[in-house]
Amino acid sequence: MSDYIAISTLNDFIFCPYSIYLHNVYMETDEMMYHATPQTRGKASHYTIDHKTASHRADDLLSLPVYSDVYGLMGKIDVYRGKEKLLIERKYQLKQIFQGQIYQLWAQMLCLQEMGYEVQSLAFYEISTNKKLPVALPTAQDLLQFQAFLQRFRNFDPAVTPFTLNPNKCHHCIYSNLCDKTNDDNVYT
Repeated sequence: MSDYIAISTLNDFIFCPYSIYLHNVYMETDEMMYHATPQTRGKASHYTIDHKTASHRADDLLSLPVYSDVYGLMGKIDVYRGKEKLLIERKYQLKQIFQGQIYQLWAQMLCLQEMGYEVQSLAFYEISTNKKLPVALPTAQDLLQFQAFLQRFRNFDPAVTPFTLNPNKCHHCIYSNLCDKTNDDNVYT
């Protein structure tokens, strides 16, 4: 499974492909070295999902490991509501929904479908506001774009791919203080 893409990295790759490399470099170190308030809050809000206590509904599947041989993806879902055939990705706060977050939800859906589950609707659930935000199912064209994105992800090589510095992104990157591409500190220090 070494060539499988972790679903959790899809949004990070769009944000900055180099951050995936940095994540792998620092993954064995203390998270306090690079985690910022949003990651700490997000991890804490996932506690009830990871420990399968977020719901007591018999038809809810929580923190289910999923994979897709067809797309080469692996990860976990947050919530699948069996009776509604609804897949939900929980976030503490969503000021904006980014394409990478939608890709993560689509990836989870594709994995579930390949594993034999029917998915009829998708949504984000914003914990801080207790709101469910529906997301459209991908069209055939969306899936072609998603496949092209996965190919770009697989082909990325930080040693040969030119790095484009984006000061706004660097200021919001949890790895900026550890990154060899910028001297900027992030907004979380």
